[in-house]
Amino acid sequence: MSSVITLLFAPSFLLLIHYFEFKQIVLVFIALSLIFLSYAFIKKKKLEDFIILGIYLVLLTLAYFFSSIETVKFIPVFTSMAFLTLFAEAALHKKELIYKLTQKFYKKELSPQEVVYLRKGDAYWAFSIFIYMLIQVALVFFASDTVWALYSSLGWYAYFLFVLGLQIIYGKAYAIKVPS
Repeated sequence: MSSVITLLFAPSFLLLIHYFEFKQIVLVFIALSLIFLSYAFIKKKKLEDFIILGIYLVLLTLAYFFSSIETVKFIPVFTSMAFLTLFAEAALHKKELIYKLTQKFYKKELSPQEVVYLRKGDAYWAFSIFIYMLIQVALVFFASDTVWALYSSLGWYAYFLFVLGLQIIYGKAYAIKVPS
């Protein structure tokens, strides 16, 4: 649910701002956040969903009271900070988040070398998300609203696929030694 909100938020906000008043749009998004938060509570969703929806709700409320588009533009930054915290904590406490996610979505048997490589993947993703977050901060201050909206929605997926591709290529080329 939260990934749909993240994908559609920036471009829909930017589109609506051309036709409606800023505060009206913010109120609609606050109402949507409350509805999704209620749904997440009823369906007993993951903590991640509550955190992301909470970020949207708090920052949209601040944006409403300060009438600030910049506050709205920081929503993806704070969402990235939540993911950065998740992966940084996983790396520091050796929770092996990437390894567990890989096991969940990749049904084939992993080699021992692949397991070792994936268990060390949390730090890579924490660093990658940190870089992404820096790009988002730069976009808030230096990019047009259109560039911000495109990067905050579709750009995340392109960046994610690029970083994932780098991890896979590096793993296959250097990190995972296949005995001959």
